[in-house]
Amino acid sequence: MHNLRCFLSRVGHFSKPGLLPWCSRKPPGWSQLFLDSACKGTFTHVTAKKCQRGQKSRKKPSCLGPLDGSWQERLADVVTPLWRLSYEEQLKVKFEAQKKTLRRLESYFQTFNGVKVTTAAAKLEGFCCLLHPIIPSVSPHILPVIDGYRNKSTFSVNRGPDGNPKTVGYYLGTWRDRNVVCIRSNHLKNIPEKHSQVAQEELCVQKESVKEFFIKGPGAVCDLTSLYFQESTRTRCSHQQSPYQLLFGEPHIFEELLGLKIRISPDAFFQINTAGAEMLYRTVAKLSGVNSDTILLDICCGTGVIGLSLAQYSSQVLGIELVEQAIEDARWTAAFNGITNCEFYAGRAEKILPQLLKSKEDGQLIVAVVNPARAGLHYQVVQAIRNCRAIRTLVFISCKPHGETTRNIIELCCPPNSTKKLLGEPFVLRQAVPVDLFPHTPHCELVFLFTR
Repeated sequence: MHNLRCFLSRVGHFSKPGLLPWCSRKPPGWSQLFLDSACKGTFTHVTAKKCQRGQKSRKKPSCLGPLDGSWQERLADVVTPLWRLSYEEQLKVKFEAQKKTLRRLESYFQTFNGVKVTTAAAKLEGFCCLLHPIIPSVSPHILPVIDGYRNKSTFSVNRGPDGNPKTVGYYLGTWRDRNVVCIRSNHLKNIPEKHSQVAQEELCVQKESVKEFFIKGPGAVCDLTSLYFQESTRTRCSHQQSPYQLLFGEPHIFEELLGLKIRISPDAFFQINTAGAEMLYRTVAKLSGVNSDTILLDICCGTGVIGLSLAQYSSQVLGIELVEQAIEDARWTAAFNGITNCEFYAGRAEKILPQLLKSKEDGQLIVAVVNPARAGLHYQVVQAIRNCRAIRTLVFISCKPHGETTRNIIELCCPPNSTKKLLGEPFVLRQAVPVDLFPHTPHCELVFLFTR
């Protein structure tokens, strides 16, 4: 039997229990179901995973006790560990973490000859560059966006502490210790109320049943824009690996961001905090310094929002993204908003970028923006950026500034190294700006500015 995934959008408010009932005959052997609920402008994902034939399912304790407030608080301490602090205190904690990141980078840079910091003040603090104050999560009207900010939430369905095998929420414990239980998400401050309402119910993952439920059944009050279905032998897979099937509704959803109408496909990446994303992209625009004489190179561009929002200030925008659906969205968004100076390429950046840069070696300056996943940039992408003389400014957005991102930064700034094929002039890390998109969690985006 295949895994099942269902994509929904524009989930509405629910006014009564039992809105999303399981069918009376649950397929035997289903071990877990992942339910992503979303409000306007996002999709909902449902995945059910079945134990493979011959694979023994681990025996779980039947009951660990009632599902009281202590379980909820323990879950909140894991998922949103800063939830007990005021938002001002949260920002202080995150800012201290960014200081540690820059001091760690400075310790690496000390091993290189010729790697410089920009100001004496930064050197005095032990930083590798100028660190700006953290930008909080606020709306365009400068109102705090702290609680219920997620436009996409992911839930699991499994056994709870009270023994209920259909508890919807988040996991506590570890699989290694065989003490995993599923806890409801009522006390998680980053989850919108309507998401939690969805999470209190159950959803039968059968294509026709789901379609009927949301068209003619009680689920019709959700007023869904789109209902997608995906069959897969994996817990996660892309549209290319197993195409999404549109059961009914519109094939895309739309968001308003930075004055643009943005089209989003179910497989395309979009930031979970829309208000925070606007602050992030405004920061990128300010740091990039693009003008009518520069080409903007948007690497790992997703739906192309960064490049499209800066197109009016650039001579040309070139976007590269692995997910083909996201590139189609970017092209549609450009056409709908009357933007004509953008080109988008679907594929692996390490394959496309070197050839694309060769075609642009005509003396025109290039400003590059990179927004990679947590795994950081492929080393061939770093090589291509480093070895392209036309790239004088680089803006690097990182949601995980340690690990592979640290390696990327070191390779961008280290002296020329023929062994690693890093032959171009090294970049200098000039500034770092933290932007908080994830209140109540220890995470934030860190935007680096490099020049040479």
